[in-house]
Amino acid sequence: MESIYKVARTVKRRERSLYNALRSIHHDYSMFIREIALLWPELALLANLRCGLWYAPQFDGVCYFKSTDGHNGNWSFSATRLNLHVAFLAAVKGGCIIVDATRNGKRFPDSMSKTIPIWTCVLNRALAELREIQSPLVSAQQMQTMPLQEIQLEDSSASCEAADGGRQQVLNSSCSTDSSSSLLTHANNPEWDCSLHLPLWVSDTEKNNIERLVEKWVQSFRASGADLSTLAKVLKKPLRPLWVSQKTVIWLNEVPDVSSWNFTPIILVSASEALTSPRRMSDPEFSWSYIAGAADDEESWARGLTPLLFWRHSDELVSGGPELCNCTVAQIVERDRVYRALRGQDAPQLRKKTGNKMPVLDGAKKDVGVEFPGSKRTGDEYVCYLQDGDGYRVETSHQYDMRDSSSHAEFHTEAGECRTDQSTVKQQELGANYIRHSATQQPPEHISGFHWIGNTGLAISNAECGQAVCGNNNVVDCIIECIDPSCSRISDMGNNHIQLPILSSKFDRHSLENHLPAAVDFARKKLETCQSLLIFCADGEDISVCVCLAILLSCFDSTGEYMKDDGVNRCIKKNDVRQCLVYLSSFHSDARPSRGSLKQVYNFLLNKSLSP
Repeated sequence: MESIYKVARTVKRRERSLYNALRSIHHDYSMFIREIALLWPELALLANLRCGLWYAPQFDGVCYFKSTDGHNGNWSFSATRLNLHVAFLAAVKGGCIIVDATRNGKRFPDSMSKTIPIWTCVLNRALAELREIQSPLVSAQQMQTMPLQEIQLEDSSASCEAADGGRQQVLNSSCSTDSSSSLLTHANNPEWDCSLHLPLWVSDTEKNNIERLVEKWVQSFRASGADLSTLAKVLKKPLRPLWVSQKTVIWLNEVPDVSSWNFTPIILVSASEALTSPRRMSDPEFSWSYIAGAADDEESWARGLTPLLFWRHSDELVSGGPELCNCTVAQIVERDRVYRALRGQDAPQLRKKTGNKMPVLDGAKKDVGVEFPGSKRTGDEYVCYLQDGDGYRVETSHQYDMRDSSSHAEFHTEAGECRTDQSTVKQQELGANYIRHSATQQPPEHISGFHWIGNTGLAISNAECGQAVCGNNNVVDCIIECIDPSCSRISDMGNNHIQLPILSSKFDRHSLENHLPAAVDFARKKLETCQSLLIFCADGEDISVCVCLAILLSCFDSTGEYMKDDGVNRCIKKNDVRQCLVYLSSFHSDARPSRGSLKQVYNFLLNKSLSP
């Protein structure tokens, strides 16, 4: 007889199945996220990585605000995740909408409740000084007599019904803001609001504790070396968060005009309902369990599926029902893996915990994914084995255009590609006084996923873009390739190419540090002759960024002058690494190096400065 605990785990596992998760995500988008986006179509729609990326088929960009920076007692303002491109995009568009979700039974994740409000407050205060409106702060009693325009959108549990072509449309949503969460404001210019705005459910004690730390974070932000001059020119109103969830109401005939507000709105949308357990739902075809925050922790349920793949095949996955969902996802993921493997892109083979293995042909490589086990290419088609029940069947499929979505870095809209780098606003003004290089080669025309780092002669990209660029001699002169040698498709570059098989810090905590000396020596030789250099890795977000950081800090001094010596006597501190990362991120907004990789860069630079 099975124990009650084993039965409960089995029931929970069935309720949190792959089909239920995908159906819940599709439901949240079609019933809520899409409606909110249509209320303010002029605003940019952003996804907060990584959960938020699942909740819409198209985004104007991504951002990365961590919930851990907003946990109670662990409040923080990250100098390595400044997300300045979000402020630029909000300034240009008049505001932005950020989508995220949580499965902890809360209305909003901590990233929206506290991390982003802290971020907006710190940026507003830093910009206030730059705009020369900084002044002594007034007391709470003085502030009560000061007129301050507030936008109040009250919470309500009722629903809003609107006639739409003879049918009723119910939208359970609203915006909620705190009335005056901070006791501080600037006396001489109340229009530029520098107060800390937190939602109503954050306790007064927590608000006060966060408020005491804001000025320290502002000082840390100023010390990071971020150049806010361009942002100060384009941002005409201070940033301010608004909160939207499925628990509150917006009257569709009274939607406020963004231009009428005296602030730049950062509308924070929590995609899912606040439920502590799955809720049973049904339609004319299938019944399923709604999971709040279903997209959270995708490694535990997605089975290799990515947001881009899901939305490309969403109709097929949703209409197929729970019985066919797992098999359909396996086919989609395997086709995408084969497509990328045949092009030399990063395509690791997924392993199943059941122990069932795919048939492997003689001579096939394991785990690399370049030569797909059990597949072969025939002209413009490929043949692969797909699992079907207890056996395998052979399927022939035409190749189709499928971009690598592992990096979540590129998004396309009907109007064309939308990039969120600050460099698209005014690239040359950002960090122009920090690093210069004597190379005279100008950046080429826009290449998707390709990022010049100012005037240094250095560039960063992902593997797909990097291998495409290598065939064009007019783009870059030299290449540093940070991927597995078996995935490389570069040839005939002679001494202008170096291949470094650097592993992620999750798999090897010293791989990057061990290969940095070779990368820096190669870069120095090329930079001395004013040659341009491209550094690329699988996703263009972690390893290639860290290699570029090591080169910048080894070959350039703090004034931006190229150093002809090896800089052995230069003392590098952690703050220098942060400042250089801020500069790099101003040209490559998708730069998100892991903490383990940054630690290896610092250790390499520290050991280099201490060497005799």
